[in-house]
Amino acid sequence: MANSSYEYVKSFEVEDEVMLPNLIVLRIDGRNFRRFSEVHEFEKPNDELALNLMNSCATAVLEYYPDIVFAYGFSDEYSFVFKKETKFYQRRASKILSLIVSFFTSVYVSKWKEFFPLKQLRFPPSFQSRIICCASIEVLQTYLSWRKRDCHSENQHNTCFWTLIKSGKSEREAEDFLKGSKKQNENEMLFSHSINYEKLPCIFRQGSCLLRTEVEDIVKYKDNGTPVKRLRQKVIIAHSKNIAARSFWNNIVSLTSELSCFGQDLNIIKPEYIKSFLFENKLMPSTWIVVRIDGCHFHRFSDVHEFEKPNDEHALNLMNSCAVAVVEEFNDVVFAYGVSDEYSFVLKRDSQLYQRCASGIVSAIVSFFSSMYVMKWKDFFPQKELKCSPYFDGRAVCYPSPEILRDYLSWRQVDCHINNQYNTCFWMLVKSGMSKSDAQKELKGTQTHDKYKLLEKDFGIDYNTLPIMFRKGSSIFWDKEETTEANNEEGAVGKSRKKVVVEHCDIIEASFWKAHPNILDNDDKLF
Repeated sequence: MANSSYEYVKSFEVEDEVMLPNLIVLRIDGRNFRRFSEVHEFEKPNDELALNLMNSCATAVLEYYPDIVFAYGFSDEYSFVFKKETKFYQRRASKILSLIVSFFTSVYVSKWKEFFPLKQLRFPPSFQSRIICCASIEVLQTYLSWRKRDCHSENQHNTCFWTLIKSGKSEREAEDFLKGSKKQNENEMLFSHSINYEKLPCIFRQGSCLLRTEVEDIVKYKDNGTPVKRLRQKVIIAHSKNIAARSFWNNIVSLTSELSCFGQDLNIIKPEYIKSFLFENKLMPSTWIVVRIDGCHFHRFSDVHEFEKPNDEHALNLMNSCAVAVVEEFNDVVFAYGVSDEYSFVLKRDSQLYQRCASGIVSAIVSFFSSMYVMKWKDFFPQKELKCSPYFDGRAVCYPSPEILRDYLSWRQVDCHINNQYNTCFWMLVKSGMSKSDAQKELKGTQTHDKYKLLEKDFGIDYNTLPIMFRKGSSIFWDKEETTEANNEEGAVGKSRKKVVVEHCDIIEASFWKAHPNILDNDDKLF
């Protein structure tokens, strides 16, 4: 396929490889989960069904990604530890954090009804993720000890807080009562309410560990009835008083072989020390941030769900609907452009979203988009079951000027044309009886004008009359909507309000940007 003059914009992408011998830990945290738990009326201080849903999602992650050998979670967070020598997506931080958080989110929405069959999912759950680079096994041990300690201290405090609330105190009174309290004081307070903290369920006090173990399965029986057995790996959930202790870690073969043994037990933990190992990429100030997301293994996903080839209008409209939701959710997103299974979201130049931390921005947008995709599936495919979890990867790239930003968007629209024209020709050849390999050979080396002729001569198709969404992609942005309001004294008065619109138009030519100057100028009058 031909290259375009806009491809130079790829030079603005930066590598974010986590170098060996660093151990990779991915941590995800619920985004706005306090509100989420209130809206869905989770039990306080702990909702066992909600925790089991988190565990089920984490289990799905370990089952799907063999490079993850251990996970630890509590409340609305989970940490995933990769094996020491992992080459997972070339150890690129943006790929790792976006893929896992997207997959986790999709599974969370898909499994909601299994755990809450009587509760409607009222708004999309989403998560953020970050990478922790552990320079040694000792750093990993300290990190896990820190998360285990936070599990205990947060759960004990929350148990006290909600016990006081349920006894009649207001939230302010409960906060004041517990301010500055120590562990012993909290234990005594709970005991006075007939609660023995150590007798509470382990899942609340200790969190949950996920690891692999070998189990023996019977795969078949011989003619004489003798079972044929085979070992396979199984993900199990365990609860341990101290996941960072040698007595726990060093007795698990999968951990010592894929990572290493812990040398000695820890006594003092300094969170500041651990936070210094956060892999954080602060994006350059005063630049346009573009978050581009792409569907992962969407060729297979589209085959499994029998999408129409070369374009499935329902699938494209589902993508557009999810992108509209992102624009409405994140005020700093001023423009979005999408084609096929990809979308680019443009953040305003002075955006301070998540302090311009790449991991926060990318993971939040990818996770929210994934959540919406699963939630809206039935709106666009009412007769099709979602057979597997859709997920996306993402990256953030900074562009220093409106001109270069426009060149980036032009590059994506040129690619839209090149790919769609090729795919249209390819699938028409396949549908006419040609094999896929022969269709590829037929199109090899052809130029744009050759494909125009092929479609018109062999199939009677004028490419320029195909649906414009297929040829131009979709652009999403805030626009003004004129409204008329009645006024008793002076007659009708016109007012404007903002709305998100989806258009299928040429964004390469300057005419579009002249017609919508507010998109790149950040004119606050529009809002």
